[in-house]
Amino acid sequence: MIRPAIFVAAFAVLLPASVPAETPPTLRLDYFHTGSAEEERFALDALVEEGPWGGNPDRPLDDTNLGKYRFEIVDRATQRPLYSRGFASIYGEWETTEEARSVYRTFHESLRFPEPAVPVQVIVKKRCADGLFREIWAVAVDPKGPRVDRTGPPPGDNVWAVQDSGPPAGKVDVVLLGDGYAETEMDKWHRDARRMADLLFALSPFKERRADFNVWAVDTPSRESGVARPSDGVHRRSALRVAYDAFGSERYVLAFDNRRIREAAAAVPYEAMILVVNERKYGGGGIFNLYATAASDNAFTPYVLVHEFGHHFAGLADEYYTSDVAYEATSERPEPWELNATASATSPKWKDLVTPGVPLPTPWAKEAFEEAQKEIQARRRQIRAEERPEEEMEALFREEQQRVNELLAQGRYADAVGAFEGAMYASRGYYRPQANCMMFTRRLGFCEVCRRALERVIDLYTRPAP
Repeated sequence: MIRPAIFVAAFAVLLPASVPAETPPTLRLDYFHTGSAEEERFALDALVEEGPWGGNPDRPLDDTNLGKYRFEIVDRATQRPLYSRGFASIYGEWETTEEARSVYRTFHESLRFPEPAVPVQVIVKKRCADGLFREIWAVAVDPKGPRVDRTGPPPGDNVWAVQDSGPPAGKVDVVLLGDGYAETEMDKWHRDARRMADLLFALSPFKERRADFNVWAVDTPSRESGVARPSDGVHRRSALRVAYDAFGSERYVLAFDNRRIREAAAAVPYEAMILVVNERKYGGGGIFNLYATAASDNAFTPYVLVHEFGHHFAGLADEYYTSDVAYEATSERPEPWELNATASATSPKWKDLVTPGVPLPTPWAKEAFEEAQKEIQARRRQIRAEERPEEEMEALFREEQQRVNELLAQGRYADAVGAFEGAMYASRGYYRPQANCMMFTRRLGFCEVCRRALERVIDLYTRPAP
């Protein structure tokens, strides 16, 4: 294990092998995001200098066109763009819930970028219904000004390498943070962290691209074991305040104390973050360019971890539509920005991958699937309502996946790339690329379109601009 100060020094020694000696620090802009379903506002909170910037120096500008939001760093004197990234946020999800129609809420958020050498304008844009980004907030930032906090990461947390593949500038850097691990469970946390990395790299495309990743871990011991599960009557003040029941969904695991999370992660370079909760109950979450969460000890942890990382890392959409979700249904069907869902069955965004001869839209056993899901979802709700053991839920999921795999393996187009109706929590009007994928069911494995989307983001952090 390495203390933060020692780690930063070691990290700095590595940098000259791949990036110039003048590699800048990381600058974090913290702000408050406030509003409702009808209005949103922003307010600057703080500017914080973290450790050396570990991003790809050859790809400062994001050309993936992903995200509900996008931020740009622009030189104020020349108006030249210096850095940009797409992202999503907890606020962006919350504003689609029923609660947002009647109350205002505030969420703390952060933008991270290489500290510029000149005064800049930080511009936040939001994607509109036509798919284009429009500016919704801008703030002037002087990186040399007195309001920048230069005290560095908080002392005390141990950081260590789960996988060190080389200098961060040429790698995707992932940070693992554990929550709900008591001081006496640090050995378990270390085993779990290594296991999470192995689970991620067991599947394509991560398996083939493992050498393109560094994985760092930070020890953040809690006072007691486990995290809050409010719907179960369990309330805990874990180190990172990760909890189940986000937006009223008992399986949705999020952390709302953004500053606490960012301070814990600040000791290492990172493009992606995974929060591992020391729990058996099925649950997780993933928000594009924020973080992914997963329970450590569920029988379906391998699926949850990689599925949620797909959301977080490449902005992949949920393709399922029969499970209960917190978001309000809408009859509108704008074209999603996510690369694995479309509103255009006859001309999907992955049309270059469509199997020759496959009809669009593509027939599949939709009615039989939906009928089977009615029973499964009713039994699932009953297990939770009766507070029955987690083993029963896991047994139900095993039964469900066996039935689903058999059903989706039938038919002429079972292995084809096409446009299969049912995605984005909607049974009608949205289409997914293949009959089965781990963004649709708990099958372990991404479809061809999802794999390409993931590869594209890996390249953003590890390859020169095309």
